[in-house]
Amino acid sequence: MKPVGLRDPRTGQTPWAVVQLRKENLRADSYNLVGFQNHLKWGDQARVLRLIPGLENARFLRYGQIHRNTYICAPALLDETLRLKIEPRTILFAGQLSGVEGYTESIATGLLAGLYAASLARGEEPTPIPRTSALGSLVHYITHADAKDFQPANITFDLLEPLEEETRKRVRDKKERHRIQCERALAAFDAWWSTIPHPTAELRA
Repeated sequence: MKPVGLRDPRTGQTPWAVVQLRKENLRADSYNLVGFQNHLKWGDQARVLRLIPGLENARFLRYGQIHRNTYICAPALLDETLRLKIEPRTILFAGQLSGVEGYTESIATGLLAGLYAASLARGEEPTPIPRTSALGSLVHYITHADAKDFQPANITFDLLEPLEEETRKRVRDKKERHRIQCERALAAFDAWWSTIPHPTAELRA
C-alpha cells in the first residue's frame, strides 16, 4: 500500500510501501495480509513474504489466491436504470454482479436499484441518474461499454464526462479540472435527487 503519512520510527524515512495487517479473531493471534492476492506458488509466497521486515518468522495459515468476480455482460443485458432489458418490470441488477468494482460502487448501485424498484412498484417509470454525476457515469459505462470486450470498473475521473475543449485549454491544472468535474457531478446529482420520490419521506408521512 502507499505509505502516505507513515515514516519508519527508527530512521525517519518514508518506506516504498507498507503492509496492512487486519486482525481476524478476538485472540489477536491471526492476521490477514490485506490485498495480497497473487498467482505465486505457495512456497514462493512464503519465501517472498518472509522478506518483509517483521514477517521473517511468521507462520502462514493460508496463502493468497486470485479470486474472480462473477458478473453479467451489462452492456448487452441492462438498460440505463439497471433493469434487465427482457424483463424491465421485474428484474434489476446491482453490485459486482452488474459489473461494478468496489464496495462503495456496489453499495451505491444497490441503493440506486432500490430507488428504481420503488418507482416501478408505484407504477412509475424510473428516472435515470444523470450521466454527469459520478454514479451516473459508472452506470453509463457498464450499460454502454463494448459488449464484446466488457470488463468491470470502479469510478474514476476517466468515466466522468470530459470538460469542454475551451475549458480544458483555459484550465491547465489537473487538480482544478478534477475540482470542476466534481462540482458538476455533485450539482447534477443534487438536481436529480431533488426530483425523485424518497421512500423515507413517504414513511414519515
